[in-house]
Amino acid sequence: MAAAALSREGGEDAFRRLFRFYRQRDASDLRGVLDFSAPGGQVFRSQLSISSVSDQDAYRAGLQPVSQWKAYGLSGYPGFIFIPNPFLPGCQRHWVKQCLKLYPEKPNVCNLDLHMAPEKTTDLWGQSKEQLTRKGSSKWEPRSLLEKLRWVTLGYHYNWDTKKYSANHHTPFPSDLAFLSEQVAAACGFRGFQAQAGILNYYHFDSSLGIHVDESELDHSRPLLSFSFGQSSIFLLGGLKREEAPTAMFMHSGDIMVMSGFSRLLYHAVPRVLPNPEGTALPSCLDQALSSDLPVGSVIEHSSEEDWQVCAKYLQSSRINMTVRQVLAEGQKFPEESGTNGRDQAPSEDSHHENSKAKRHKPN
Repeated sequence: MAAAALSREGGEDAFRRLFRFYRQRDASDLRGVLDFSAPGGQVFRSQLSISSVSDQDAYRAGLQPVSQWKAYGLSGYPGFIFIPNPFLPGCQRHWVKQCLKLYPEKPNVCNLDLHMAPEKTTDLWGQSKEQLTRKGSSKWEPRSLLEKLRWVTLGYHYNWDTKKYSANHHTPFPSDLAFLSEQVAAACGFRGFQAQAGILNYYHFDSSLGIHVDESELDHSRPLLSFSFGQSSIFLLGGLKREEAPTAMFMHSGDIMVMSGFSRLLYHAVPRVLPNPEGTALPSCLDQALSSDLPVGSVIEHSSEEDWQVCAKYLQSSRINMTVRQVLAEGQKFPEESGTNGRDQAPSEDSHHENSKAKRHKPN
């Protein structure tokens, strides 16, 4: 009831008040948080473009046929689409492993590069896997490098200082993630989507993502895609101004969010990471093993049991979020002085940079 009262107040920085409410460790009133596993109220079924993605291409991306997906929209948020876990059994494991083992590798960029010598960050997985798997539950044990990972950038690398992308700071975008993104975008009505930039965020139970707008991309006509794995979180989706109170919703492992059209440039934040609602160390969807019979051309790879045990240990207290963007429209080029004034943020640890200083915050 307290959250509902706060959301009705409006006025100066209503978003910040609700962010702080959900950020509280002892916040017990989560009844106002939308759960798309039991939709109702302002939630309605959203239509997908089933014919735009063949069942074979969906299988190759590790997804169920689009005809079997459930998709929802929110009243007052045109262009927002929420797809509860459409992944085939075991396929989430591939993306978790990629985010922990492959995507942090050079030439991709991560937060550790800001304050560590290059040779120290060349193999985060190799340096961390033994330490991570033998760790107990004590908070006082030293963290592995993987546990210190906060963000990784892919493709056009986002510059946290200038809030811009540039033509001369680019590395090849992972082909498997590009294929997954293209299928999801096509199913949502965006055929021809090009995955050009990715920001991977790594959260722990003490992490949050401050209030921001993703506007640094030069083409806002294409959607922002968000994929979540591991523990759950509360996601706040607001309006065009911070005076508008946001809507709170749960994001669980495997859930996909698409922000397009009007919703593409709305304020949003993650105030809190929560244990998965099943009460188990990992969500049950991550307990499922991958089928041995993968389709021809599948981008999904089998993980060794050893690799998965490292990932599973990491996810017991963590959440991984992949966001994929198209930076440039077809045929568009970067101006010499690319001049958007983005307000993207990296996830913060032990604090929530939701005030005006957040826009100048240097990640980690």
